[in-house]
Amino acid sequence: MVDRIIAADSSRRDAITSFENLRAEQKAFGKKVAAAQGEEKAALLAEVKELAARVKAEQATADAAAQELVSLQRSVPNLIQDGAPAGGEDDFSVIKTVGAPRDFAAEGFAPKDHLELGELLGAIDMERGAKVSGSRFYFLKGVGARLEIALMNMALDQAISNGFIPMITPTLVRPETMQGTGFDVEHDDEIYRLERDDLYLTGTSEVALAGYHADEILDLSAGPSRYAGWSTCYRREAGSAGKDTRGIIRVHQFNKLEMFIYCPIEDAAAEHQRLLAWEEEMLAKVELPYRVIDTAAGDLGMSAARKFDCEAWVPTQDDYRELTSTSNCTTFQARRLNIRERTTDADGKPGKNRSVATLNGTLATTRWIVAILEHHQNPDGSVTVPAALRPYLGGLEVLPVL
Repeated sequence: MVDRIIAADSSRRDAITSFENLRAEQKAFGKKVAAAQGEEKAALLAEVKELAARVKAEQATADAAAQELVSLQRSVPNLIQDGAPAGGEDDFSVIKTVGAPRDFAAEGFAPKDHLELGELLGAIDMERGAKVSGSRFYFLKGVGARLEIALMNMALDQAISNGFIPMITPTLVRPETMQGTGFDVEHDDEIYRLERDDLYLTGTSEVALAGYHADEILDLSAGPSRYAGWSTCYRREAGSAGKDTRGIIRVHQFNKLEMFIYCPIEDAAAEHQRLLAWEEEMLAKVELPYRVIDTAAGDLGMSAARKFDCEAWVPTQDDYRELTSTSNCTTFQARRLNIRERTTDADGKPGKNRSVATLNGTLATTRWIVAILEHHQNPDGSVTVPAALRPYLGGLEVLPVL
């Protein structure tokens, strides 16, 4: 790929040189025509027409060469930070495990899965979701709707207390915003596209928040800029045929509160650890056992240089499932979206502008309901509400079976 980029850059330079030389020839020829008379001028005008066509063709060649170079450059992912595990999806390393899964056998009953619990509580309706919108859609109703709103509000309060500016973001974005964030709009089957409008539905508010300061120069002298984006998210889940078809683990539409940070590159690693700590704080509030993993290099995607996931234990799956993810994208997104910061030199005078670092992290999302219902269930199908969530549910201590 690097060799192809170097070759494309060489072709672009050659094409630009050829175009500029021909354009200079055209300008000089114009002066010659202006000074000519009679038949000589008529002959020169014919040559001018031919030269103009050649200039137009050379310009098209130069533009195509430039576009090819940009396309190749955009296909190169971010550089991976030292320390990330090598390998693919299954080659993550476990950083730590917090809490222990409940021993339902010792308690004398078999756990129900989140969908069965959701139906008993009148909280989840998959059947009517499919009737209205198709597979992998659902209704949250009653305590299900209240539980999601409570989660999101608790996450928002936590974010605000840590200096985040709350944002309700657009869920439709232009292709240049999607591409700038690091998503491949031409080849990513997970993205919903509205062809008539040339707009894309976002799978995370990270996209809109990354584009928020596109083509701007930021003043970060007072510290990082932190935003908390509340949005509905859309994913086609094209690559998950047959996976997690039961319930709301893997669906086409969900709600999410996403933290997003702009900061100087020197502060990015520390901000990444703060994002992870805030995610763990939320998991502690809902009293879930979880583990933190360091995602392997081959599973980082296009934008992330390092990524940590928090995975909660889901009893009926006998496994940990991702609830949060936080990524350090270093300057990758900012370079693509032209987001820079003002710098000062040692004398306090204005220095050169440079690209900022961007980071993101999930603080709450619909999928959390899965782990909360299953982990906090009671033998009769009711669910005990974690203490920190109760104020956001009007003091409700137990979600009752209908």
